[in-house]
Parts: sequence; C-alpha cells; structure tokens
Amino acid sequence: MTTPAVSLAARADELTSRREPFVHATVVRAQRPTSAHAGDTALVLPSGEIQGFVGGNCVEASVREYSLQVLATQEPLLLRVLPGEPSRMVEEGAVEVTNPCLSGGAIEIFLQPRIPAPRVLVVGTTPVAQALATLGSGVGLEVELTDGEGADPRGDDAALIVASHGKAEEGALEAGLRAGVPYVALVASETRGAAVLESLDVDDAARRRVFTPAGLQLGARTPGEIALSILAQLVGERSKARRAGPPPAQHATVAAAAAAAAADTASTASEPGPASAVDPVCGMSVQALESSLHLVHDGATLYFCSPGCRAAFRKDPERYAVAS
Repeated sequence: MTTPAVSLAARADELTSRREPFVHATVVRAQRPTSAHAGDTALVLPSGEIQGFVGGNCVEASVREYSLQVLATQEPLLLRVLPGEPSRMVEEGAVEVTNPCLSGGAIEIFLQPRIPAPRVLVVGTTPVAQALATLGSGVGLEVELTDGEGADPRGDDAALIVASHGKAEEGALEAGLRAGVPYVALVASETRGAAVLESLDVDDAARRRVFTPAGLQLGARTPGEIALSILAQLVGERSKARRAGPPPAQHATVAAAAAAAAADTASTASEPGPASAVDPVCGMSVQALESSLHLVHDGATLYFCSPGCRAAFRKDPERYAVAS
C-alpha cells in the first residue's frame, strides 16, 4: 500500500524520537515497465515491515533482505534489481540481484540506515557534566544529563559517566555495571575514585571496568578540557571494541530486534539474525519473517517473493515439492 510522503516523514520523525532504527529506502532510478518511479520512498523496520512503496512484491523481497543487512552493518547500500534467473553480484557499496518474477525493466534503490545516536548517560549537573553535553553532540553522541537517583542505564547505552562530585555516585555506577554498559567512568581524583570503587557492591572484575580518574591523561584542567579527555577515551574504547570483533551495543540492539522478529521461523538459521529461505517456485532468496509472503504446507512454513509465486505453489504444490 502506498503511504503519502508526508505520512512517511511523520513516521520517520516518530521512529527517530523513539530511538528506533529503520532504513530509509529511496528509488533513485527506475526503468520501464517497473511500477515504481524515481523519488518513491519507503521505511523498512527491523521486523522487515515495509511502510511506503519502492516497487512491487518481487522488488520488496530484495528490499527487505538487504535493508536488514544494512541495519546490521550500519552501512548504506545501493540495491539494483533486474529481471533474470536468480543471481547476485556484490561490489563495494552496491549489490545487484536478478529476479525471474520481474516482467521487465530495472530499478535501483538506495538503502540508508537511520540508527539512533549512541546514548551517553551523564550523572550530574557540574561544569564537567555540562561540558560533556556540549561537546558530545559534536561527535555524534546523544548526551543525557540525569541525577544519580534517576539514572536508568541500559545495556545499549554507549557510556555512563558519573560527574556529580560525590552525589549518589555508588548507586549510578552499580546500575551501569549491572546493566552491562560498555564504558563506565567516574570523574574523581585517583584517591577518591579508589575509595568509591572499594565501596561498590560489585565483584572485583566489575570494579576494574570503571575508568577513574575518567579520561585520558592529557593534563586537562578546565571542565571543557576534562570533558574532551573523557570523550577521547570513550571514542578509543569503542574503537577497540569494534576491532576486537563483537559489534558495539547499538549493532547488537538492531540485530536483537531483527532476530526477535524472526524467532518463530528462524530455527534453521546458521547465523544470528533472520534466516533466509528460498522461494520454492522461482528460487529467489526471501527473509523468513512474518512480514514476508508465506504459507504453511505439510507442517512447514514456505516463503515467497511475490503473490504470483505463492499462487503458483498453491495451484500445484507437488510440482515444487523437490525445491521446497
């Protein structure tokens, strides 16, 4: 169903305000007789749901598949869909797939991931906390100031930084460590920081995760300089985590959302995230999601790239028994 552009814009704003990831898909080139036109847009959610219009069902199957990939990698992608026997060709920043269900024409769709800025929870209203809020937005972080009692750290936060100068430090630090926040830091002198760590109701391994004094040792003195040293340390730690292999928390959140959407159907998946199925009629790759076209046959759920393939299977399931 086509969704008015103004509604899509409002929906995108809503998702952004709720810090929910999505893909903004835009048709950049369409060759007749495709049903989409250059400029057509859609939003693709981690569940695989497509809101808007960027082509018929045959094209949507590929848009869904590669949008979920884009959400996982956080890298934009140009998707080309052409008629022909199922195949794909991958190059840097682009992928070309052929679909036997297309009646002709070709279409190119730019898939742009919209990922919430990593949240940094800063406890305190001190000059250092204020400086962190000012500088953090400049490096792509969403800094939220709170007090120690109201701190609600989450595992997908990028950081918890306590800069309250002695107010409600222990509870905030313990909450951050228990939530699994990857970077937890305390703004304090070396002596006072050690005393605060000793008072925490956590094990020694968790205590060692707290950076105190917070920040790189740059000789910082002013609140702005201290905030800069802390953000530099945070950037360095996030870079180390990426190089080590496991994705940063924001990647994990996206992957978890997609995996949850496919939980009932992805039991045959060989890797995290939604499982891929093969359309038994045309051989196209299809995501095994509730939002994909599917039906149950002999107790097995089969997925299809288009209503035509699903109708063909319903008409003569025995013909496609080997493929399914």
